[in-house]
Amino acid sequence: MAHFINVILPIPLEKSFTYAITAAEADFLKPGMRVSVPFGKTKIYTGLVDTIHTQAPLIYEAKQIHQILDEQALVTTTQLKHWQWIANYYMCSVGEVMRAALPNAFILESETIITKKEDSVIDDMALDDDEFVVFEALQHQSSLKLQDLMSILDKKNVLPIIKRLLDKKVINVQEEIYEKYKPKLVRYVKMASAFTSEKKLQELLEELSRAPKQREVIMTLFSISAQTKKPIKVSDLSSESDASSSIIKTLIDKGVLEEYHIQMDRVQYDGDDNEASKSLNEHQETALKQISETFETQDITLLHGVTSSGKTEIYVKLIEDQLAKGKQVLYLLPEIALTTQLVDRLQIYFGAQVAVFHSKYSSNERVEIWNNVLQNEANAQIILGARSSVFLPFRNLGLVIVDEEHETSFKQFDPAPRYHARDTAIVLARLFKAKTLLGSATPSLESYYNAQQGKYGLVELNQRYNNVLMPDIELIDIKDKHKRKRMKGHFSDRLVEEIEETLAAGHQIILFQNRRGFSPIVECNACGHSPQCPNCDVSLTFHQYKNQLRCHYCGYNTIMHKTCEACGGVELDAKGFGTEQIEQEAKVLFPEHTVGRMDLDTTRGKYGYEKIITALEQQEIDILVGTQMLTKGLDFRNVKLVGIMNADNMLNFPDFRAHERSYQLMTQVSGRAGRTKERGKVLIQTYNPYHRILQQVSTNNYKQMFDEQLEDRFAFKYPPIYRMIKITLKHKDYQKVDVGANWYAKSLRTVFGDHVLGPEFPPVARIRNQYLKNILVKIPQKQSLGKTKEAIGKINTSFLAVKDFRPIRVILNVDNY
Repeated sequence: MAHFINVILPIPLEKSFTYAITAAEADFLKPGMRVSVPFGKTKIYTGLVDTIHTQAPLIYEAKQIHQILDEQALVTTTQLKHWQWIANYYMCSVGEVMRAALPNAFILESETIITKKEDSVIDDMALDDDEFVVFEALQHQSSLKLQDLMSILDKKNVLPIIKRLLDKKVINVQEEIYEKYKPKLVRYVKMASAFTSEKKLQELLEELSRAPKQREVIMTLFSISAQTKKPIKVSDLSSESDASSSIIKTLIDKGVLEEYHIQMDRVQYDGDDNEASKSLNEHQETALKQISETFETQDITLLHGVTSSGKTEIYVKLIEDQLAKGKQVLYLLPEIALTTQLVDRLQIYFGAQVAVFHSKYSSNERVEIWNNVLQNEANAQIILGARSSVFLPFRNLGLVIVDEEHETSFKQFDPAPRYHARDTAIVLARLFKAKTLLGSATPSLESYYNAQQGKYGLVELNQRYNNVLMPDIELIDIKDKHKRKRMKGHFSDRLVEEIEETLAAGHQIILFQNRRGFSPIVECNACGHSPQCPNCDVSLTFHQYKNQLRCHYCGYNTIMHKTCEACGGVELDAKGFGTEQIEQEAKVLFPEHTVGRMDLDTTRGKYGYEKIITALEQQEIDILVGTQMLTKGLDFRNVKLVGIMNADNMLNFPDFRAHERSYQLMTQVSGRAGRTKERGKVLIQTYNPYHRILQQVSTNNYKQMFDEQLEDRFAFKYPPIYRMIKITLKHKDYQKVDVGANWYAKSLRTVFGDHVLGPEFPPVARIRNQYLKNILVKIPQKQSLGKTKEAIGKINTSFLAVKDFRPIRVILNVDNY
């Protein structure tokens, strides 16, 4: 009987592919193991076994697999179910989910290797110039890769030359699969067994009397061995004996020392013993009790706790409870900056049981954490991570905590799968029959609406920890301040006065401006021209610290112009302001104090966040200027004042969520002030202090904001009342996108009628030389989501079947919030 497997390949094709295997392989293979398989004419891919069966494919003949890459499953069956749900719900292929889920090192690459045929006699004269160059290169090198040939011949398409050389029997071609993951090996040394006796050792030390450095290394080795019975690292021996590694190498070469390697995890906890978690106050105790009660009847509970109410301590108690039952916990955070601060807090309580997983980790580090979670190791019981950690191979999940659940960073926008980590985590928890806790001081309208409807349990925590008062929020009318000439740059006299008072009292300050760079627009005073990005429809942002103009969409940059490109005028004026300009002004206004900046430009490195957060915690920075990275649940004990430099650019954004987002951002950043004993102060600079949202922020009235926004959503049929699917068409030809989008929208209207909006060019209609056009499909509550997606899928297939539309890229984004 013939045996076959269905294989998931990491490519954006809808179906899995069938390959033939032997009976022995069928006995050995399990779903979730990796196999390397041929695909197309030349490619080799790492595939993942989905099912094992005996049904041959009807349309094509099944190829044999190349090799089996694992001895045991790398992906669990629960994960495969989860991937299938993500693919179905977010309208993408399981292959795309696989590529997003697996660390890069697991998806092995194939490279074509060209070697010289040893046994054949080759006539040089029969080869043309290009072929002779390849033949000549193979005389000097045993093998070449395709990339090498491209550079030797300076040609992109070298396949015809390879084909001719194969026909002339000059070369062999083979695919070589290589493993990308390299375990971390640490070098250790010990005395060679020949010198363990006292007599031999004495002779050795006498012999080394003429080499004092080498003698010092041996003496240090003995003193370390006497203090600790552990193996001795080469790096430790080198630093302790103050000897270079070449001296240690000389001793190894002489046979005096023996070196050996031990495989280590790259991410390790090396702290002290754990502390007991803090005891909760009465409000936290009540909230914890209510959460436990709602978990008896509900799988999902929303914890709506004001900023600094001590939500983390409640999470710690829930985690303790799960660990006692031997269960794993997933703790999701929206921002890597948050993991840096929380890791320390959780490790104090749980020590090495905490593992961290996010995109700033190297590929090898991610592999190690993946393996630890898969094996249910003791050092991977609590996974603290950003959105990608929902893909880890959990064995025994008991609780999922989604902190700051309202955050937009939980939504993946590009590439596919365009999943929302909060919703994906809820489904993951359901597969394990685990509970989910969503926590936020400013819940998203969707979650709060679900709680009101009884879909989620709801627990409110309205008291700050230690009964500290909510910050005092003051609105400053900068229109009036400008009139009265009371502005120093972008600082009102009121803000300057408060900053001076706070600094004098020895406290710290956060200044929030949701734009990085120095100035978003540079304009010529003579003709009004402003430099534009050649690839996108946006003006370039001026970054002063590099003296360059940058595009924040595609990364294009150029040196700052001295004269206007249009008229040659020399009066170039910077309009608007970003974090860089605020930082510079703050340095001028408060020269005695240290000013720091936290935005995408200053946190690019692996430890970028850590350096800035630690500097603020240790009071090395007095004033920290930052973008929305600062708003996300960070806990700074000594920050007394928060200044929001301009509230209006958030409120006037062309998006139906602009008001909800503005409220969340401003409330969250306000919550960084006065988190210990003294009451904090927040100053919000605005041209319109009577705006409803600003009034609601100043009174901390979430309920009023929720009711008003929900009314608008009812009126205009937006989420959470209606669901939404956004369809974006992309192509470098404006005309093609325009015609294609009109056809697509027309087809959608035949099925969904008035529930289709668009097609419409977005505010930035061209990014990276690709024109974009959006169509929105609104889905009423009673309409089947599955059938809607099915109908859109059919229209999409018909669209791509039209020859003229085939080059247009179509992006389907479900729940695009």
